[in-house]
Amino acid sequence: MSPDDADDTGTRILHVDMDAFYASVEVLDDPSLTGKAVIVGGMEGRGVVSSATYEARRFGVRSAMNVAQALRLCPHAIVVPPHFERYSALSRQVMSIFHDVTPLVEPLSIDEAFLDVSGARRLWGSPGEIARMLRARVRAETGLVCSVGVAATKHIAKIASTLSKPDGLLIVSEPETQVFLAGLPVRTLWGVGPKAAEALEARGIRLVADILATPERVIERALGPAGGARIWQLAHGQDPREVETERVEKSIGHEETFLHDIADPAVLRSELRRLADRVAARLRSGGWEARTIALKLRYADFTTLSRASSLPEPTDVGQRIGDVAIGLFDALELTQPVRLIGVRAEKLRPGGAAIAALWDDDEDWRRIDAALDDARTRFGGGVVTRASVLGPRRDTGALPTNPRLPPDAPPAG
Repeated sequence: MSPDDADDTGTRILHVDMDAFYASVEVLDDPSLTGKAVIVGGMEGRGVVSSATYEARRFGVRSAMNVAQALRLCPHAIVVPPHFERYSALSRQVMSIFHDVTPLVEPLSIDEAFLDVSGARRLWGSPGEIARMLRARVRAETGLVCSVGVAATKHIAKIASTLSKPDGLLIVSEPETQVFLAGLPVRTLWGVGPKAAEALEARGIRLVADILATPERVIERALGPAGGARIWQLAHGQDPREVETERVEKSIGHEETFLHDIADPAVLRSELRRLADRVAARLRSGGWEARTIALKLRYADFTTLSRASSLPEPTDVGQRIGDVAIGLFDALELTQPVRLIGVRAEKLRPGGAAIAALWDDDEDWRRIDAALDDARTRFGGGVVTRASVLGPRRDTGALPTNPRLPPDAPPAG
């Protein structure tokens, strides 16, 4: 935790990250969970951990871990199902607080954002003072805790917030950036994943200081020209990226892990239809159309397959997306029962961008989708669905694969 008089010279970027967001919301709504190991995820053993309190993380529990594995690590943990609508509501409230301070807010996901506070100094004080004020407001107005990194660039601010967790504030002044970076493991750098880290460590490059002492051409040989150049820049504290108030969705998807492996193709097709409708609804609510539809399938032995198909024209129609996903599925040879299945819409562009055709083959389906959207808006999700997908729930309550801030969040500016 940086002291109140910490030097924030040259800083302007804040990275604010809510601590164990989903789990913290569950504790907020049920105070009896305070101080306990809590796992947010599917209630059954096939579920996946969406979040966990720090009391559970001390035992090795991590997001995306199988709940059964998490319970082996932390047998006394309390498992609670996710409540995504509640998380979305609190996310909107938190983002609204950010927008009260600066219009330059870039949400990265439902629980974190970059803020450029260079234009807010006259009103709110220095970046360090703004960070302390934001942490206090978030706690007072939502009951939740966040960690904040303050730095001259997005990259350093992100690292600082991660290192300050939980419930922390770390300020890295511009003059201190190189010293701050030098002692960190190379895996700390944004974009250095396990394979890149192994390639560097095999050459004796374990700390950022080692990168600084190594010729750039050596880094490029290890990571490739583009990756090497990027990591070289980040290691030297160079990150020209600005805070972007308008983020473009790259893809929208849903996937489900089944309670029991499924071998019946008819059941799997029904699940694909259900997922396609959910993806299509999110496309329409966000004002997007997709040019490519992708299928993800994971067998019982965890072998994972991905297939994709591009459309002649982009779409946000559930029937069309489902037809493509099922077509991709039918082209596969089902060699064993299926553990997980998913549908993703890719190559997105704003809806209505295409020139209207004289004849719309999907006109009837668009009317049905519009009626479904209206029913969901008036009566809530799940009130109306296809008869073909009715039946017992087979999923473990999985959340969207890339949950983001809902579209009715406060606009920037």
